[in-house]
Amino acid sequence: MKDDKKHFDAENISVGDVLIGRVHGGKKKKFRVKILNTNLTIPIQRKFGDNKQLLMWRDGKTDVVVKILSTKNLYGEIIGTLDSSKISEIILRHGVIEKFSDKVKQAAAKIETAPSEEEMARRIDRRNLKIVTIDGEDAKDLDDGVFAEKIDGGYFLGVYIADVSHYVQKNTVLDKEAFERGTSIYPIGRVVPMLPVELSNGICSLNPGVNRLAMACEMNLDSSGKVTNYKIFPTVIKVFRRLSYTQVNKFLDGEISELADCAENLNTLHAIYKLRKKIRDERGAIDFELPEIEIVLGKKETPLKIYKKFRGVAECIIEECMLAANETVAEHTFKNQIPSLYRVHENPTSEKVEIFNRLLNRFSLHIPTSREITPAQFQKVLEKVKNLPAEKIISTFALRTMQQARYSPKNLGHFGLAAQFYTHFTSPIRRYPDLIVHRMLKAKPDEIPRLARRLEEIALQSSERERRAVEIERDVLDYKSVEFMKNFMWQKFDAVISGVTEFGFFVELENGVEGLVHVSTLGGDYYNYIEDEFALIGRRTGKSFTIGDPVRVRLVRASRSKRQLDFELVEGVTAENLLAAFED
Repeated sequence: MKDDKKHFDAENISVGDVLIGRVHGGKKKKFRVKILNTNLTIPIQRKFGDNKQLLMWRDGKTDVVVKILSTKNLYGEIIGTLDSSKISEIILRHGVIEKFSDKVKQAAAKIETAPSEEEMARRIDRRNLKIVTIDGEDAKDLDDGVFAEKIDGGYFLGVYIADVSHYVQKNTVLDKEAFERGTSIYPIGRVVPMLPVELSNGICSLNPGVNRLAMACEMNLDSSGKVTNYKIFPTVIKVFRRLSYTQVNKFLDGEISELADCAENLNTLHAIYKLRKKIRDERGAIDFELPEIEIVLGKKETPLKIYKKFRGVAECIIEECMLAANETVAEHTFKNQIPSLYRVHENPTSEKVEIFNRLLNRFSLHIPTSREITPAQFQKVLEKVKNLPAEKIISTFALRTMQQARYSPKNLGHFGLAAQFYTHFTSPIRRYPDLIVHRMLKAKPDEIPRLARRLEEIALQSSERERRAVEIERDVLDYKSVEFMKNFMWQKFDAVISGVTEFGFFVELENGVEGLVHVSTLGGDYYNYIEDEFALIGRRTGKSFTIGDPVRVRLVRASRSKRQLDFELVEGVTAENLLAAFED
């Protein structure tokens, strides 16, 4: 979003920019929005029936959000107003409209609420299988179900994915909306869905005990976990049980026995997970075991608690099943020359690897660059630092060294997964590329050339929308982290230096929150930034602050507008449990 606090005019704004202002005009004058803190006004494109709403907003108090539609004949559209919810404001500032238009709502309302008998009769019936879904407790858009059993010589693994493409037909109102949104967005405390709830939580969601249309990827695995045979086809299923990650983790740990009717399925899935994980490890896939930062919100979206969330075995089981299906489908479309979308992750650049090596040199580690860089080299480094104090820093830096994964109609492989073939097949409720993969798999031969012409455009749009979603989720997380930490002004914390720059160093607290210690607050010396050593070193004293060093800091500033925390250094380091302190 453009910085509305600086002066700019129509020459340095672009289509798609989002600006904040107030409505002027009306009656005999055209409605315009004057952008706050600037001399710029934007003519507003009106739709039938807008006048009453525009007049209400012309109160001199309501801040509206304008999205630029054209710069040639400058005009925009109002996409919302800034309300009391900061999360809503952040979402709007990225140009995302949470609510669906009336046109989209009407299209969703016309979708059937149960599959027709005619359509189910045309499909292979898998309602006899005890398929389960395993998700978070609060999940409502259930994309995937799984079923596994032992067979002669190995295992059967069925992955059943909501057949969204049956309900979202090409070039319809719902399809155009899904393309525009590209992905569901999950900022803390809410969901901005790609599709209306009638689909995302209703007819497309694999809810238990009801008939649902799905796309199946059924795989036979040998005793080592390798896929030896597979089938991909439209099916009808009826989920046996809806399980949570917490339930399954407790079952696998022997803490509960209430899942006895799913025991055989769950135990077989667990065995398959271990075999498939071994296969990925042997081919050198990189395993970034970095926790996610979770924030618990209370009334009025007030942050109550911040903690690090680690994956359990249940989460890993589902991930491994989805990886198996995604790889199988990708290899199928590639080898059968079916135009499709692939999830690609290219090799890191040699320049980024050299920077990473400068950090590794401090720990007597190195990734060779004289030959082709492989994911196994990165994984070997991560294994060497596992459970050591430097693990978090090195894992985070390794992740930053990677290129950004994206979508492409070309199969370029996936570096991080060490996979020759990879796509996204398993989440069509919340990702448009998955919906397209389904559509291409089901397309008739005479439809494929026409559908294939848009794959490049869809890949670019979906990659951009994914990046936007990540930015929104990160901005909300940062804002709520700062809001939470304002409760702890002037308190002292143990931290680790997570990054060093010429203007200071960043620190990470035990709960995952990060902030800056500015070089100007260090005092007692002039500090030089030594880039190759990731360190600030005092000219006179030789005292150094290096990435990975433990430090003791005091919180001195928490700016919600900048989403930034500032700390100052405190002498002495203790082993106090910060998370316990936060929960007092």
